[in-house]
Amino acid sequence: MDSIFNKFRKLDAYPKINKDFYSRTLSGGVITLASSIFMLLLFIFELRLYLHAVTETKLVVDTSTGETFRINFDVTFPALACSILSLDAMDISGEQHLDVKHDIIKRRLNDHGNVIEIRQDGIGTPKMENPLQRHGGRLEHNETYCGSCYGAEVSDDDCCNSCEEVRDAYQKKGWGMSNPDLIDQCKREGFMQRIKEEEGEGCNIYGFLEVNKVAGNFHFAPGKSFQQSNVHVHDLLPFQKENFNISHRINRLSFGEYFPGVINPLDGVQWMQETPSGMYQYFLKVVPTVYTDINGRTIQSNQFSVTEHFRGAEFGRPPSLPGVFFFYDLSPIKVTFREEHVSFLHFLTNVCAIIGGIFTVSGIVDSFVYHGQKAIKKKMEIGKFS
Repeated sequence: MDSIFNKFRKLDAYPKINKDFYSRTLSGGVITLASSIFMLLLFIFELRLYLHAVTETKLVVDTSTGETFRINFDVTFPALACSILSLDAMDISGEQHLDVKHDIIKRRLNDHGNVIEIRQDGIGTPKMENPLQRHGGRLEHNETYCGSCYGAEVSDDDCCNSCEEVRDAYQKKGWGMSNPDLIDQCKREGFMQRIKEEEGEGCNIYGFLEVNKVAGNFHFAPGKSFQQSNVHVHDLLPFQKENFNISHRINRLSFGEYFPGVINPLDGVQWMQETPSGMYQYFLKVVPTVYTDINGRTIQSNQFSVTEHFRGAEFGRPPSLPGVFFFYDLSPIKVTFREEHVSFLHFLTNVCAIIGGIFTVSGIVDSFVYHGQKAIKKKMEIGKFS
């Protein structure tokens, strides 16, 4: 057994020095204390990195098809009344959502920005319970309510029992309504009166849109929209105004769900109109993003970048539609974020590197200081140090 132990002793890469040959110095003690503190700090930092998740980022080609995504918005117009403000959305596939009402909330604001009323409806006024009839406002025998559409009926059985239904019928025909007071339903519902009452008010509109995952746009503009000769137009004649103030503040705009670390560049952006009228445009580049947290929960969302442009009235060109337009396009590259823990072997390797590296470097420093002190002391003894 002794011979076997002796063979193992010969393999010892760390030969021991007798304690009688050790020489302890003050500088060595200071260096040892400093290196120990530094080693402890680095160990704590490495331990925190090990205990907390790190985010790995990758770029991949987005191959998803036939999907939809959600646009969340909260926009305030301090000088545009809710009665005349509408929201439209359309994309390059040809799908259109005109005068969107579902999932949209409007809040009337006074000139101080305080909320007057909250409502979930579209442009115009609430529907009357008893609209006018085509027989002089009275019912014939076994006749149900059926108001006139003033020439916009597709068939004799079509009815327009409210001002909104008349305007919808006009919209399908591609007509504009020049004077709502000539429409009995609008007159009884007080369409123009409501608009005049809200003159000088602002509007906060918020909600979300569910749109196809293709390039498109959505916009906030005054007036009811319709298609005329394949051109998207808004009926501004009923409001009897030449200029519309589209000053606005974007409280929130995001594409998809929130995920940790996302930055929406338009949140809190404000623009004040200085010219009589015009169109303010935002051009957005939407980047599909997938975020997977440490628990394996996956969030399908998006990030975006933006550029801005204001298109005012120019001499010799037709006037642009007043409104705030958001044109978005999708990037073919998808970004994936994945939260992961550092492996224990990686943590152990870094700890060993910290201990070994600091121990080696502090030994070199101590040796340099020790031999330097000895050389200086020797020169002082022989009188050669000055």
